[in-house]
Amino acid sequence: MPAPTPAELPPAPTGSTNVLGVRVAALTLRGAAQRILAEVRARRKGHVCVTGVHGVIECRADPDLGAIHNRAVLTVPDGMPLVWALHRDGFPWAERIYGPDLMLAVLDQSQGTGIGHYLYGTTPEVLSRLERRLQQRFPRLRFVGSYSPPFRALTDAEEDAIAARINASGAGIVWVGLSTPKQERWMARMRDRLDAPILIGVGAAFDFHAGLKPQAPPRLQRAGLEWAFRLATEPRRLWRRYARIVPSFLALHALQRSGWRSFPFHGDASPSPTQQERTMTPIELTTPPPSDLRGSGS
Repeated sequence: MPAPTPAELPPAPTGSTNVLGVRVAALTLRGAAQRILAEVRARRKGHVCVTGVHGVIECRADPDLGAIHNRAVLTVPDGMPLVWALHRDGFPWAERIYGPDLMLAVLDQSQGTGIGHYLYGTTPEVLSRLERRLQQRFPRLRFVGSYSPPFRALTDAEEDAIAARINASGAGIVWVGLSTPKQERWMARMRDRLDAPILIGVGAAFDFHAGLKPQAPPRLQRAGLEWAFRLATEPRRLWRRYARIVPSFLALHALQRSGWRSFPFHGDASPSPTQQERTMTPIELTTPPPSDLRGSGS
């Protein structure tokens, strides 16, 4: 039986749930990539947050950060605990939208469309290696520039200069490879200065796709144990983070699930009509399925 044409493909279901005050979207990986590219084609400005337990707990400590997540076009579940919450809340088809996989899916589906991609973050050496490897993997991809910011706070004048540089590139998507919560705050701060329709924070995806850091085996990712793998590979950097966030999330989410404590959405709890449409309307799939995104690359 022949594969369905794009026009015959069913709509991708979507919805969202509240995880400790963060509105988390229920999507498949493919549906998330479709949605992002639809926003770019329509020239609608927004940002995408890719968050897990770490991001949710950071939002508890900083309500402004929580508002940044809830104002996003999409806040997608980067960790299995958030996916399990979506499943329990009536979205059994929701998938983990792992930042590195989302990046590959969007890049793959944007090949040959003319959409320009800009890389922001990490070091010049990593950016060069990353762009080379991705260009080899996706030969019809269009990269329009990259920038490695200094490892310090930027002045307003420096940020204006960076915005001018990105705008001059004609980028449709800006990939932000900083850490949480730096990348979310950067996207919120720069959103109105940038012409690119979509900004996406993908954290360590730059290092992973440049081949500089190992990723957890898929079976550990599916079991929700990626944090343990990362802790084993970077104990000095991560042990304090996980010692704080894992117990906090388990305790607070248990209270939320039991109904003993409620967690209103950070920021405006009622999304605007545009936001409501963006989170609740089915998305028509308009391109064929992406190629195998878990290949070895170059």
